[in-house]
Parts: sequence; C-alpha cells; structure tokens
Amino acid sequence: MSDACCAPSAPTEAVSGEPPKRLHEVREIRLAVVAGTALAVGLILDVAAASRALQVALFAVAILAGGLTFVPEAARNLPRGRLGVGTLMAIAAVGAVILGEWAEAATLCFLFSISEALESYALTRTRRGLRALLDLVPARATVLRDGTETQVDPAGLRVGDRLIVRPGESVATDGIITVGHSALDFSAITGESVPVERGPGEEVFAAAINGGGALEVEVTAPTADNSLARIVRIVEEAQERKGQSQRLAERIARPLVPGVLVVALAIAVIGSLLGDPTTWIGRALVVLVAAAPCAFAISVPVTVVAAIGAATRSGVLIKGGAALEALAGIRAVALDKTGTLTRNRPEVIETVSAGEVEPGELLRLAAALERRSEHPLAQAIIAAAGPGPAADDIQAHAGSGLEGRFDGRRLRLGRPGFVDAEALAQRVAELQTAGATVVLLADGGDTLGAIAVRDELRPEALEAVGALHALGMRTAMLTGDNERTAAALAGEVGIDSVYADLMPTDKVAAVERLQDDAPTAMVGDGINDAPALASADVGVAMGAMGTDVAIEAADVALMGDDLRILPDTLLHARRAGRVMRQNLFLSGGILLTLIPLAAAGVLGLAAVVAIHELAEVVVIANGVRAGRRKAFVQHPALAAVPAPASTPAVKPPAPIELPLLFGGGGIAAEREDDCCGDGDCCTDE
Repeated sequence: MSDACCAPSAPTEAVSGEPPKRLHEVREIRLAVVAGTALAVGLILDVAAASRALQVALFAVAILAGGLTFVPEAARNLPRGRLGVGTLMAIAAVGAVILGEWAEAATLCFLFSISEALESYALTRTRRGLRALLDLVPARATVLRDGTETQVDPAGLRVGDRLIVRPGESVATDGIITVGHSALDFSAITGESVPVERGPGEEVFAAAINGGGALEVEVTAPTADNSLARIVRIVEEAQERKGQSQRLAERIARPLVPGVLVVALAIAVIGSLLGDPTTWIGRALVVLVAAAPCAFAISVPVTVVAAIGAATRSGVLIKGGAALEALAGIRAVALDKTGTLTRNRPEVIETVSAGEVEPGELLRLAAALERRSEHPLAQAIIAAAGPGPAADDIQAHAGSGLEGRFDGRRLRLGRPGFVDAEALAQRVAELQTAGATVVLLADGGDTLGAIAVRDELRPEALEAVGALHALGMRTAMLTGDNERTAAALAGEVGIDSVYADLMPTDKVAAVERLQDDAPTAMVGDGINDAPALASADVGVAMGAMGTDVAIEAADVALMGDDLRILPDTLLHARRAGRVMRQNLFLSGGILLTLIPLAAAGVLGLAAVVAIHELAEVVVIANGVRAGRRKAFVQHPALAAVPAPASTPAVKPPAPIELPLLFGGGGIAAEREDDCCGDGDCCTDE
C-alpha cells in the first residue's frame, strides 16, 4: 500500500541475509505499535479532559511513529513526480495539524502504518528458507589429490578436482562421472520420481544422493556457481521482481492523488483572489482532510486479514495481500508431477508372467533379491510381496540389476537388456509407454516375468483438475520425468499441456511461456520447484510433503495433502478480490463525494471527520465478509465434477524452444484445447 509501486525500493532484509523471524522484529510493526499506543493514551486523556499539552505531545508521537513507515518514501518519490496513497496521507496529516486537529492527524498516520506494517511482515516471510538449498551440499567433500583422498570444504573445490562419492553420500557440486556406476536420487534437482542410473561420461548435480555404487566425479562447477546456487539466484531475482509489482489500491490512487492536490491548490488560490484568504485556505485544508483516504487505506488490509484468516483455518497459508490479490486473478495453473499430482510413492501396478509362474510367486522371488536394498523400486516390490525370506549370494550389477540364489534357483532381476524380455517385449514396451518402470526376472536363462512399477496419481487428482477446468482455468504439467510418463499421467487427469524433461531453470522458462497467455500459478512441492514457484504470478507449495524452501519461495502453502483444496482456495481468493474491489470503489466514491462538498463549504471539518469514521465502519464490516469460506463440495462450480467418459489420447509431446540456463533435459509440450465437433482435438501453439 506504500508508494513502492511507483519506485523500486530495497527489501527490509537482503534475501541472502537472515530476515526477521518474529512479528516484533519488523521495524514497521514496532512503529505501528508505538503509534497506536500513543494515540490510544491521547484519546483517553482527551475524554478525561486532561492536559491539552500532554494530549498534543502524545498525538505528535503517534504522528511521528506512524509517519516514519511511509513519509520518508513518499518524500523521496515526490521530486520524481511519483505520487501514491502515502503522499496523500502525508499531506492530509499535515493539513489536519495546521487546522489543529491533532487527533485526526494521528489517526490517519496510525491507520496507514498498520497496512504498511502488515505488508512489510508478509514480504519478510517470503525471504526465509533459501539457505536450506545450500545446506543440501555436504559439510565435507572427499577429493582425490596427488593420489591421496582428502577431506575439504566444498567451497574450496576447483574445476577439474576428482570427487569421491561413496554410497549414501550427497554430491558436493556439479560434475561428470569418470569412474563407477550407480543409481542416483535427483529428486532435489529434477523431480525425477525414481533414482536414475548414471555411469562414466554422464552428468551429476549438486545435492544428488548416491545409491549403491562408489563414484569418481570430475568437478565442472565450483559450489558458488553450481545448480543449487543458480536456483537460489533465480528465486532471489524473481522475488525482487514480484516485490515491485503494483497493488490494486495504488493503481486506483495514482490518478486520485494529483487530482486532489490540484483541486485543493485551486480552491486556495482562486478563493483567496475572490474572497477572504483565511476562509478559502482553511476550506482547502478541509478538502485535503476530506480527501484523506482513511477508508481507502484500511479497505484492503481488513479484507486481507479476514480472507487470510479464513484460509488459514482451512489449512491454507496465504502470504499477504499481494499474494491474495494475485491469486484472485489467476487464470492458468501449472502443476508439478511428482509429489503434487502423484503420491511420490512408487507402487507395483502390474506383474506379467512369461509362463506358468503365478504373479504372487513372481513378486515373492523378486522381493527375495531386493530385501536388503534401499532403492525405491525395491521398496515398492517388497511392499507388494509382503514379508518373506531374503536370497543368498547377492551380487549387484551397477546400473543393471541383481543376481542371487533362492529356493535352489539362480535368479536375475533387472532392467530390459540385463534380462532378456523374450516374448514379453511388446508388453514391456506398452508398460513403458504408459509411464511405468519395468524390471524383468529370470531363472538361469529362462525369463519368468516382468514387474511394472509406477508413481501413481493422487486419488483426488482427477477431481481437482476437473474443478480447475470448471473455474475456467487452463492447466499444465511441469516435470523432470520423461515424456512418456508425463504424457500418460497428464492424459489420465485431463491436463491441457505437458512440459517434460525439465531442469529447475527450464521450469521457470515454461512458467514464463504460460504467463504470456494468462496470469499463472505454479503448484509444486520440491526444492526443484522453488525457482518456478518464485517466478510464477503465484507460487503454491504443497505443504504436507513440501520442502521448507518450496514453502518459503511460494506465495501460498497448502498445509494438507489434498489437492482439491487448490480450486477451493482459488475460489476463495476470487471472492475476497471482489470484496476488495467493492471496498475500494465504496471508499473512492466517498472521497469523490466529500471533496466537492467540502470545497463548496457545505461540510465543515467535524462533518468530514464523522463521515470518514462512518465510512471506515462500513468498509470494515464489508471486509469481514471475505472471512466466510464455503467447503469444497458446497460450491456449485466445484460440487460434482464428472470424470471423462474415457481417458483422452495423449500425443507425443512436440518440442518447444525454451532457453536453458544450464545443461539438462529438453522441454516438450502439448497443448490440447477443447475438442472439435467431430471428436478430434484441436491444437494450437
């Protein structure tokens, strides 16, 4: 609500620094408390008919403390011709003091300081948690120098160093594997739902967690310029851009402020030339007080407090008025796949026998080989098979699979190629096309069957996406997973667009592409989503499974894990936005009525102040309505979203040219619009 919309201002704390963690640590909050206390004591003394000098002193303290939250910035912007609500509030306070209305001036400053304080605190909250990214890098890294393994601080790593990454350790910085094979968990960087097999010549990124094989990695980037550091910079830059966005009240106030100043000056000058200067200068000052946007200034904060309070009670954290206003205008939603649309828990979806082996027996044999493995695919197979004995003489083949003895058999379990698919080749290809990871089991040279594992969709995903469509939203999926998996899952829930094989910076580019068409919200749960969450018009973090940095980078956090709360929250924000606009137009209309009446001398100072107070009561009462929140199933737009008659066909994603800030997967997308009358789906680019 400050003049910040008219000129960029530095944040209260540097993004890379430590922002205030408590309410009382925010400077604007402290000043507002001082102003409110001084005003309250002054009003009590006024009622008690105490010393007038003491009352004026207290009101002066309130004016000074409240004014410090907005007057300095208004003064800096004034020579540049940048006027906002803060400018008009400052002038109105000065006018009230000149007329001897110290209490009115103190009230103006106090009310406006509250809105400044609330906005400042909301901004500081969004700047926490960025250091959580860099904390993913291990405290010490093992580097091979002159043939000797040495423990070093990751900050001291140089390009060309040889890292030794043991099983279970995190990679300290970006690099290329030179020796070894292993399955690495890239979920913090790419959002890949299952570990990825990597070997010599392939790239690894900082914070990737090594699986079962030891690796030697040649460093390609120092820690200050690796993938994690770039993510931090992207979040910082996006938050800075977002902090400079204009607020709705400011956009309305921009033409109002100079207009009021011109009218007041004209009244003083022309009236003094034609009549008694004292009368007309006094009348001009009354006009300034009449134009003081008390109700205008409080109209948005009271609505924000009511709407955010209601959302919080429903398990949704909305970080301030700017986030609420932006959420009300969202017309497109981009959703991360892993952990947002899916459960982030791979499960066995199908077992295919190559002969007479029963599916249960196939799972039992495979689980025997996997009992001592921590691999997510292994855990999915073990969970499907249930308790049982483990195989003996286990031998791991890095990047391929396992061998071992069980029930007198020599079993092999692994990816196609390590185990021959034989007659199951067509079915394996079909499962892979459907987005599943397939492992094959063999007894000696005979293939026994195949097991397909997939990270399944959340049970409410179809209903949630349907509700978004019912609200007129376009939907898109953004994921680091492969194109086939992404396209298959998007088709199941009716997602309009698919962007696959994305690195975190690629997600930013994809969000920006969506923003070219409509205001866009990004929904994600992982660290890899943080840049996109910060770059979107509104970032929404899935709180229950989300990381701290994702929640901090986002504007909205869904504290539960039910995706259906998303369309409910969007609907709630739209309603709050309508209440905001009603309050702004109501308070603006009052100003436009009071100003000519005060200029004509119809209303004196006492009447103007009384009308202002009444307007504040009306605006507050209307703003409280934003706190009413209907449950998801009660709203007709969201009540019963029918499932599609059949799963829509998903075409292979076509490539889209988007800038890549560092090496990684390409980007693919398919945008499907409403189907044409002949049943074929129309596409556009």
